Amino acid sequence: MTQAKSPFNVVFVLFDNVTQLDFTGPAQFLCRMPEAKVHVAAASLDPVMTDVGFGIMPTVTFEDCPQADLLCLPGGLGVAPALSDVALIAFVRAQASAAQWVTSVCTGAFILGRAGLLQGRRATTHWGYTSLLPMVGALHEDARTVFDGNVVTAGGVTSGIDFALTIIAHLHGEDVARSLQLNFEYDPAPPFAGGTPANSPPHIVQTMQTRFYDARSAEMEAALVATA
Repeated sequence: MTQAKSPFNVVFVLFDNVTQLDFTGPAQFLCRMPEAKVHVAAASLDPVMTDVGFGIMPTVTFEDCPQADLLCLPGGLGVAPALSDVALIAFVRAQASAAQWVTSVCTGAFILGRAGLLQGRRATTHWGYTSLLPMVGALHEDARTVFDGNVVTAGGVTSGIDFALTIIAHLHGEDVARSLQLNFEYDPAPPFAGGTPANSPPHIVQTMQTRFYDARSAEMEAALVATA
């Protein structure tokens, strides 16, 4: 009799005001990875409200979550308050200690950092927050996906899809990743040039910086100082 293979447990850690695409993007791809089983972990089984206003139902709590083979922290405006969530940080630290892969998307990197998992490592995050990475001991690398040992960080929001495909290729080969890329017709062709500060018009970058990211990065910095 052939013994059934153990699933490859992918665990996304959620908190209120998480950026929805940070985890639903990579989850859509990772759930199709061979032997993968995706879990959505939160403090309770109550719905977790995303930045879109949708309630996501967790599948497991921090107490009954299986050991992650791949642990992923998405980002969002909920990261700053989550940095002081003792139970969440303890869960991340405990899961990371035995996970094969410890990963983040966007500002989820700061939760990894708060758990002491980015010290001395190369990492990335959303462009609006990269200057804060040294506060958690990380060295910023300007890339959509950064590998440093078993720690993988992705840049802002849509970078999570690139991260998922890169992980799938690493674990199962490029053909599997390419097949999933084709399955989901992932062939980005945005209607406008831009998407990073380097290739966006300077006035657009300045507007976004002053309208949103000056205040948001200040809030994140204050939260990092308060929880250091």
